[in-house]
Amino acid sequence: MKALVFNPFSGAAGDMILGCTLDLGADRKMVKELIEASVDVSVDIREVVKKGIKALDVRINVPEKEPVRKYPEILDMVKAAKLPPNVEASALDIFSRMAEAEASVHGQPDLEKLHFHEVGQSDALADIIGSSAAIHSLNCESIYCTPINVGSGTIKCAHGILPVPAPATLELLRKGKFYFRGGIEQKELLTPTGAAILSHFARPLEAFPQGRVISIGYGAGDSELSGPNVLQGMLCELDSCLIPDIIEVLETNADDVSGEVLGNLFEELLTMGARDVAILPATMKKGRPAHVIKVIAKPEDTAKLARKIIIETGSLGVRVIPTRHRLMAARRIELVQFEIEGQIYESAVKIARDSEGILLNISAEFEDCKKIAKKSGIPVKEVMRKAEEAARKTFS
Repeated sequence: MKALVFNPFSGAAGDMILGCTLDLGADRKMVKELIEASVDVSVDIREVVKKGIKALDVRINVPEKEPVRKYPEILDMVKAAKLPPNVEASALDIFSRMAEAEASVHGQPDLEKLHFHEVGQSDALADIIGSSAAIHSLNCESIYCTPINVGSGTIKCAHGILPVPAPATLELLRKGKFYFRGGIEQKELLTPTGAAILSHFARPLEAFPQGRVISIGYGAGDSELSGPNVLQGMLCELDSCLIPDIIEVLETNADDVSGEVLGNLFEELLTMGARDVAILPATMKKGRPAHVIKVIAKPEDTAKLARKIIIETGSLGVRVIPTRHRLMAARRIELVQFEIEGQIYESAVKIARDSEGILLNISAEFEDCKKIAKKSGIPVKEVMRKAEEAARKTFS
């Protein structure tokens, strides 16, 4: 399975992602022409050396003065560019993610009134359109991102002095569930644009997946740092469709807990970050009926989940079984549209393939189908069936 792995050891910005993907082999001429035809900018691409590492530096030359744009204006500009459908869809989603993050931070629920300052400039538009085109052109089945160095200190922007990571960037990291860390550099290393592009395309990884490297690319950042200010990317041939995921298993016995309490605990644990929860009937000593509670969790979540189990069940202890890793199918989320009684609905579906690209499984997102079932009056299992049928026609 061909995969793209970003390793942002020195952060990521839109121009760094663009340079990295072009260095990995995306068509430079096609991407440059697409950017310049879509946005009022010119693009310069050149090789530079950053602290001993050769990297591709992409410079977006913009007009001296630009107006502050509202979110709807950005959408109109993207749609007016007549981009390839997959590039347009990615660019619109990336801006949507940034808009939702900004709206959450500023307490502005009406996206129509939301102003984009730095991220609404022509260079950000160019970075997002160019990166989307370049990534799609690499034709990777999966895209991953290792822990991101966000930098440290403060930055000066249109809203004043803000901490690093900037609030909107932090919101994007939260929603994308990315692993990240601070750095010794008193500088913003991860920009909102970089975070939004990664959150659209990439799944977070704690460590590199097992596989063989096909090619390596580096995208240069603008600043001079103590180390190489580059974004490293790799095209890899993964050995398997199964990706390692480091977990721990929590387990305890409960012999005096009602079904209502167990049901509530089940939901609470999932809300707190448990990957999976199972409650199994059991028989304990002296023939007492009981339950075995099993929880799959990330190591960093183990302590809080164990505490919750003890508080809710009265258990005196929770066994923690360290597991080197579990293996997961390589999955991606796609949106499909389907018709119910003359009306078009949209649902997310999970697509799993093996290393040869063969479809392993398609499963509809239950929460999406549940909402559609309420609107349409159709049983949820029928909605799920229609969503999965539409996905099989599209992705088989």
